[in-house]
Amino acid sequence: MSQPSLNELLKQTSRSFYLTLRVLPTAIRSQIGLAYLLARTSDTIADTEIVPLAQRLEALQQLRERILGAGSTALNFGELAQQQGLPAERMLLERVEEALTGMRGLVAVDLEMVRKVLDTITSGQESDLKRFGGATAGNIIALQNDAELDDYTYHVAGCVGEFWTGMCQVHEFSSMEILGRPALTDPFFLERGIRFGKGLQLVNILRDLPADLRNGRCYLPADQLAGAGLSPADLLWPANEAKFRPLYGRYLDCAAAHLAAGWAYTNTIPCSHLRVRFACTWPILIGLETLKRLRAEPILDPTRRVKIARAEVRSIIVRSVVRYPFPAAWRKLAPFPR
Repeated sequence: MSQPSLNELLKQTSRSFYLTLRVLPTAIRSQIGLAYLLARTSDTIADTEIVPLAQRLEALQQLRERILGAGSTALNFGELAQQQGLPAERMLLERVEEALTGMRGLVAVDLEMVRKVLDTITSGQESDLKRFGGATAGNIIALQNDAELDDYTYHVAGCVGEFWTGMCQVHEFSSMEILGRPALTDPFFLERGIRFGKGLQLVNILRDLPADLRNGRCYLPADQLAGAGLSPADLLWPANEAKFRPLYGRYLDCAAAHLAAGWAYTNTIPCSHLRVRFACTWPILIGLETLKRLRAEPILDPTRRVKIARAEVRSIIVRSVVRYPFPAAWRKLAPFPR
């Protein structure tokens, strides 16, 4: 049986992101897909907890050097690949050289942007590994304050909003559009793109809290927990749900505010760029639905995990397509205060 193409591998490693990628204009699809594939490769390395920390850090550094053009030695992640439970993730590591080869076909401006975003992501992953190196369910390590949380969400996803914006400015928005719509180059546009990415990551953090705690990681800041009379270890116990809820609600509100910035970002994009708008809209609507359920579900119960079903995702897509020609109906897709 022949190996799947890198595009098929991308589909196997992230069905949700592949949905967004598939709708993107061809002018930016391959660059964003390649960056995502390499980011997933580095993420797979970082998450292979059965492999010693020092070995993972070394592998990340080797990959980062190749991405940045600072090294030329062929990468062999065979040992890491053998530790993967999912075939797609094993193949990511085995075929890393193919993905790196794809960078050679990028024009200079795209190569610079891809390298910058991957440099940011991998440096964040290295910091994350060092911070949580000794973390276990019996030794939970938490971020210290909101500044650390904000920095983490930027390195994981806010920088992707920055990268996405740059790609659109170079390849999608014509010079006439930019001249006619200065908002497309306004600093607030970029800032909202960054907040968009941060919001999506914060939704993931809030949804995955019980699982992260049992891996010894607490992304909600220790000083905020202490202010609520809680420690990270207290969050292992569902009985503390009522005490934790007010603080958790504040972070749900923060995530919603970031997604509202993402919605403003989306609606700054000219209506003629419907593919880019859809690619932005679907993650926002999925994120909003996730937040809605997190407000209603018991979050500290590790046996329950909020997940949006595929049928619901299809419904979101259909509603957005049907409402697109009607501005008033379109705005109601995400009912943020104007």
